[in-house]
Amino acid sequence: MTPFQSRLHPASEAFQAQRAGMLALVDELRALEQRAADASARAAASFDKRGALLPRERLGRLLDAGRPFLPIANLAGYGMDDPDPAACVPGGSQIAGIGFVSGVRCMVVVTDSGIDAGALTESGNQKLMRCQELALENKLPFVHLVESAGSNLRKYRVEKFIRGGGMFYNLARLSAAGLPVVTVVHGSSTAGGAYMPGLSDYVVMVRGRAKAFLAGPPLLKAATGEIATDEELGGTEMHASISGLAEYVAEDDAHAIAVARDIMANLGWQRAEDALTAQPPRLDPEELAGVMVLEHRKPIDMREVIARVVDDSGWMDFKPDYGAATVCGHGRIEGHPVGFISNNGPIDPAGATKAAQFIQLCNQSGTPIVFLQNTTGFIVGRHSEEAGMIKHGSKMIQALANSQVPQVTIHCGASFGAGNYGMCGRAFHPRFCFSWPNARTAVMGGEQAATTLEIVARQQAERKGAAVDDAKLAAQKQEIVANFERQASAFYTSGHLLDDGVIDPRDTRAVLAFVLATAREAAQRTTHPMQFGVARF
Repeated sequence: MTPFQSRLHPASEAFQAQRAGMLALVDELRALEQRAADASARAAASFDKRGALLPRERLGRLLDAGRPFLPIANLAGYGMDDPDPAACVPGGSQIAGIGFVSGVRCMVVVTDSGIDAGALTESGNQKLMRCQELALENKLPFVHLVESAGSNLRKYRVEKFIRGGGMFYNLARLSAAGLPVVTVVHGSSTAGGAYMPGLSDYVVMVRGRAKAFLAGPPLLKAATGEIATDEELGGTEMHASISGLAEYVAEDDAHAIAVARDIMANLGWQRAEDALTAQPPRLDPEELAGVMVLEHRKPIDMREVIARVVDDSGWMDFKPDYGAATVCGHGRIEGHPVGFISNNGPIDPAGATKAAQFIQLCNQSGTPIVFLQNTTGFIVGRHSEEAGMIKHGSKMIQALANSQVPQVTIHCGASFGAGNYGMCGRAFHPRFCFSWPNARTAVMGGEQAATTLEIVARQQAERKGAAVDDAKLAAQKQEIVANFERQASAFYTSGHLLDDGVIDPRDTRAVLAFVLATAREAAQRTTHPMQFGVARF
């Protein structure tokens, strides 16, 4: 492939300004992630008192040292569990991601019991279910380190209760799909949380610490009048010797995690194959911090991004002169063949036609597709309507919705209107979806939305022969713009689990290589599905 010739000047004042702005956003991202870690670490004294490891210490012991770990939904719940951005702790009280356990690529979820005793939040429920869905789609064993007080009854919402059943549905499907589910119970696993170990294939419980019951002692007394201690009702000894819920008993957290690692090591699960030959990019991926303009109205050649991600900065442009604002082409990432679709402007009829053809070609060859979103949407106007924008855009969406190859989406800049859909936004089920911290997502710009409603209001007043209240319209416009701006940021959309996490642009190549390897393993892996998940006897 021909190496891409960059036209950027990293030493220029404009590039450095863009870099400074992006790095400030990355610093904000890291501060939010640290907020969750600090909130959990404040429980260290109580964990030490009972001889327990903090959640992040448990994760560190579970994962293979020196192997990569890809966090999932790092900002889950930000602006959702607590509307105050200054006080909200992101993460959904769950630490989750894809990593290696005894050489096996696994989905790992750890209850962050240092925060509110690991009580499940709405975002935590959604995050857990997303991780289960990713495990199913990518044929990953599921390892769960549990310690949860259950749902916070003071924040009870019926919709959370009803939707929350999906996590148990998914556990049953994982087991039936031939994907091992390994659960370590470090502490309490109450009410619905008791079905976490109940629906697992292998359960490890910590002696004297782990507890699992459908109704804890207070609820039991309130409901039936029966009095029982935690240990009598659902302690490790009872479940290991009487109920049969636990397969393995561990003496402490460290021992329990070692047992979980042994389970994975002894399953004979297929290991990762790293046989692909790769070349680093000629253009420095570090420059991705300054490549992207932070003002979405300013144009950028997205090939500058691609060239800093692909092997040898090599790129094969597909129909570069046809539908030129839509960028399609082939490259490799750590040896993985990849088709790219991106945007240097709105998607016009020719661009939609080109993208539809390219999606079909990638399906024909079994090539994964990476979508780098940076578009103000499908082009509008009389000329484009006459040219068939609706039918050509629909053609692109038809191809995308029925595509069978792995698709990965990165929100790099603007993601407006139906461009979000046509470029494989969350609603079109990309295998993975991540955002850069500068990304902006909305049905349209706030100014456009406010101006549209102002025009409509003035037309209505004119038809009625009424006077226009300019002050009221000005206030309405300010309110609409503020509402759109508040919801457009990557931190807001990620907090509402509309992607799988916000990443540093400089990590894009590593993240893409990791998820492409995950998808490749899934395609090569042979599982042994059953009609039902493994039942406990």
